[in-house]
Amino acid sequence: MNDTTELLDLLVVGAGPTGIAIGAAAKQAGLNVLLVDSGPLTAAIQQYPVFMEFFTTRDRLEIADVPFTIAEDKPTRRQALVYYRSVVERYKIPVSLYEAVHEVRKEDGGFVAVTARRTLRARAVALATGYFGNPRRLGVPGDDLPWVHSRYTEAYPHFGQDVVVIGAGNTAAEAALDMWRNSVRVSIVHRGAHVRPGVKYWLKPDIENRIQEGSIPARFHTVVRAFRDGQGVEIEGPDGVQILPAQAAYVLLGYTPDADFERRCGIEVDPQSLIPVYDPETCESNVPGLYVAGTLQAGRATDKIFIENSRDHGPKIVEHLVKRLRYC
Repeated sequence: MNDTTELLDLLVVGAGPTGIAIGAAAKQAGLNVLLVDSGPLTAAIQQYPVFMEFFTTRDRLEIADVPFTIAEDKPTRRQALVYYRSVVERYKIPVSLYEAVHEVRKEDGGFVAVTARRTLRARAVALATGYFGNPRRLGVPGDDLPWVHSRYTEAYPHFGQDVVVIGAGNTAAEAALDMWRNSVRVSIVHRGAHVRPGVKYWLKPDIENRIQEGSIPARFHTVVRAFRDGQGVEIEGPDGVQILPAQAAYVLLGYTPDADFERRCGIEVDPQSLIPVYDPETCESNVPGLYVAGTLQAGRATDKIFIENSRDHGPKIVEHLVKRLRYC
């Protein structure tokens, strides 16, 4: 393992929009910063549905004083990918991609971060890893089969097929509607009594109307017992146990943050909510010099923090860090 002796002012774990915003603020302040990510730049956005359009307007997705210059009011996935890459290029933010950080520990007044390649040293560390790398699974037989997916990208591979969507939140509703509109025989399975109340207000009546008219059959009060290769999805509900024919299934139950990694870094995390201990004014955790940014702050409530209400985390962190370094 290589040992990187250069001392960084700030190491940012995560290279999504929040991590990029932190990196840009650090560069603006003249700090020696590095972004490290286990995957590609803006990995979560890359895994959004291919033809997705943000409901949020472009001005609310802007970071680091870089205008989101497109003609449309609401950006597409592709435009967002180009925009956030342009912020990295504009500020020349150093980025190391496909390099997972396994451990961060306090040492000699600073921090040591261990990756598969090397050891990094920094005066401060900001965790901005998000939650998209941890989709919720059912843990039933067959949920690791190749036709059982945890992310939805597009409908076209499923033309003329039977597809079962498990879940009734935003992602599940969007996927079901997209497939239905592209000639896929799609149905929904959900353990609750109805579509989740938190589904986006413009989406909820659409999916409920399709369910009511029978275009998208929905089985509520129903759980998945297994995925049967060559048969379909075995479910149990008010009508007993049955198998829904399926050539593909999408388990779209949301995501959870990697609380174990936070705990290994020394951060106190509530066992129920998975919300870490942090100061909302500075984003600093219970470990001095270790910051928590972006959706990590919301714990299990992954629908509470988005790009538009976490883009100020970068300036908060850097302002606090600069003051600390000034008096060191």
